[in-house]
Parts: sequence; C-alpha cells; structure tokens
Amino acid sequence: MIRRIATAECFTHGRVAGEIHAFSRGYPSRYLRTLDPKTCRLSIVAGLFIPTLSGVRSILQVEPLRPVTVIDEIKIYDQYGDEEMALLMAEAARTLTGADIGIGTSAGIGQGGIAVVSDGSTLFGSSEIYADLRRSDRALIREREESGVTVALCLLERLLEEEDGGKPANHA
Repeated sequence: MIRRIATAECFTHGRVAGEIHAFSRGYPSRYLRTLDPKTCRLSIVAGLFIPTLSGVRSILQVEPLRPVTVIDEIKIYDQYGDEEMALLMAEAARTLTGADIGIGTSAGIGQGGIAVVSDGSTLFGSSEIYADLRRSDRALIREREESGVTVALCLLERLLEEEDGGKPANHA
C-alpha cells in the first residue's frame, strides 16, 4: 500500500517533503532510519513551504491563528501558537490534497510545533532547539530547522509503525 503524504511547512522550509520524496525514490536517508523503501511505500502529494499569513489563507484555505507579531508578513507565534498552527496546517494540507497523512510545521518563538496527522492518529512534537525568529542569530535558527526536520520524520516513522499495529515500519 502506498501512503500519500502532504506537508505544509514553515520553519523546516519544505525539507520534510524533500526527504520523503527522496526516500520514496530509493535515495538513502539519514532521517528515515527504520523504514525500508522497498517495503514502505510513500508518495508526496504536495510539499508546501508556507511562512506567510497570505499563504495560509490562499493556499491552505484556512484562517490562521492570530500571531504574536508579523515581520514582512511572516507569521510569528509563541510555542503554544506554533503547536496549534502546525496542527491546522497539517490538517489543511491533508484535506486539500486527499492525502493519507498530513505534516505541519511552524516556529517563531520557542522550539516550534510539529504535527503529523492521519485518520487514526495525531502526533505532536517540537524541535530540541529554542530560538526566537525576532532575535536569534541565523545559525541558531538553522539548528532549530535541522532538529525540526529530524523530529518530523521520527514522528512520521512512529505514526506508520502505530498504524501497522506496532510492527516495525519497514515491514509495512
């Protein structure tokens, strides 16, 4: 069975979708460690990079949460807002595309929010790095991005394993 995935990403800059697509084409992945591309079939329906309020409205067709602040139309939330926004983005991407799984990421002030959703599961996470888009240096923001990609793909592996009845995801 092929699992179709759609992402709506902010702080991970579309890298989650890129990694899933590369994995699905047989390229080695340093992130997807428990999956075997020969037996776990994934397909990216859409990989969206949506950092702005207008993108959320026009592309995802949902009204975004009210941000703490906006810089050049980039939405900036606190930790709680990022978690809620990640869920909203994941659900919207999944619904709009008809995908089996939706992944959303959002980070402004804090560790960021990551949501992975399907019909039967909703998993949440955050990066391991605290940063503030308004004040932190670019190196720290890049560290948060890298951590967010890692966590998002770990959550995807966990969701696939749970949906396969607790069997390792490479036996899908």
